[in-house]
Amino acid sequence: MDTHDPRPAAPEPSGAEFSGPLAGYRVIELGSTVAGPFCGRLLADFGAEVIKVEPAEGDPVRTMGKRFHGKSLYAASIFRNKSLISVDLRKPEGQQIIRDLAAKSDVLVENFRPGGLERWGIGYEQLSQVNPALIMVRISGFGQDGPYSQRAGYGVIGEAVSGLRHLTGDPDRPPARVAVSMTDYITGLYAAFGATLALLARGKTGRGQYIDAALYECAFSFMEPWIPAYEKLGHVANRTGSRLPESTPNNLYATGDGSFIHITAMGNAVFQRLLAAMGQPGLATDPRFAEATARSANHEDIDDIIGRWTSSKPLAELERLLEAAAVPATRVFTIADIFGDRHYQARGSIVHAPDADLDSVAMANVVPRLSRTPGAVRHAGHDIGADTRAVLTGLLGLTGGQVDALEASGIVNCAARREAKQEAAP
Repeated sequence: MDTHDPRPAAPEPSGAEFSGPLAGYRVIELGSTVAGPFCGRLLADFGAEVIKVEPAEGDPVRTMGKRFHGKSLYAASIFRNKSLISVDLRKPEGQQIIRDLAAKSDVLVENFRPGGLERWGIGYEQLSQVNPALIMVRISGFGQDGPYSQRAGYGVIGEAVSGLRHLTGDPDRPPARVAVSMTDYITGLYAAFGATLALLARGKTGRGQYIDAALYECAFSFMEPWIPAYEKLGHVANRTGSRLPESTPNNLYATGDGSFIHITAMGNAVFQRLLAAMGQPGLATDPRFAEATARSANHEDIDDIIGRWTSSKPLAELERLLEAAAVPATRVFTIADIFGDRHYQARGSIVHAPDADLDSVAMANVVPRLSRTPGAVRHAGHDIGADTRAVLTGLLGLTGGQVDALEASGIVNCAARREAKQEAAP
């Protein structure tokens, strides 16, 4: 079976539903790297008109991830569904373009260091005088105030400050990290949620507001179980490897053919089904394992018993036995496994977005799935400045000559669209 080109696509909604629930809202994205662009991508996926502003050299995310035929595959995904314009924000004329765009927009997403936009005259207070209904999403490492607010911070820095990094990995090794910008994604998700809440609130009050989304704080919110545990018990949570503490059994176990299977069976009913599948139902009445809290107190004993059973059987057999017993269990998927998986294919979890340079690019489909007003992937991320001319003439009413003058002075960058290049080719 060809695992690389099944090209599943989610069913396209028709009529008004295709536009998505955020259709009619305009978003200006000044955010760079991951958190800001991910926030913008979420809003664009659900129909918002998102205009991303980049410098002439491009967003740094274009240097991340893998490249194909000279094109950033990461940018193709995280910039999808957006119009891309290139404006020099350091120049007064570029700042005026942002003011003009903000006057005609609903949301502005930014992740400059606090105070940076204010020095350019395009901070929240300044733009809200032009457009009182404007919602500004402000993403930063440490928030808009407080003693750390001026510290530089990427997602992984916020993750370390949040305590989440301390919990990641094996207890006998230094703290590890997930090989994606996890805290940036967490913060971008919260930021998009905040923007949507602010739009709902604006519908009642007519007034905009700003959202203060700090990387460290958004990651810290995922420390939820360990915050009261420290306050009441002085318990300092630590790394536990593949095991989820106080949830037993919930661990990764070696199989007889050199692989691994993760089994989660902390509830009493599912634990009893696991024991039946193992052929050891009598352990359900063992005082060490009869209740969930007892199992967690004796997690090493039960993990050892389960591990001896899993190591006696190959992975495929274990998956078959546990699925039949309705016990949550799975191998750990690689991306290659995902591309060949029938469930991913059946649900269209991977879509192939049209791309002007590469024909199409595979990427994750829109989530969550809305039954009546779903989002959609309309196109992959464009080149730097690909939509500058169209936005400035169509939205701001500039003439072609005015745009040419701005480009000549380095205020904007207008990349020729691929379609135009093809038409001009002999």
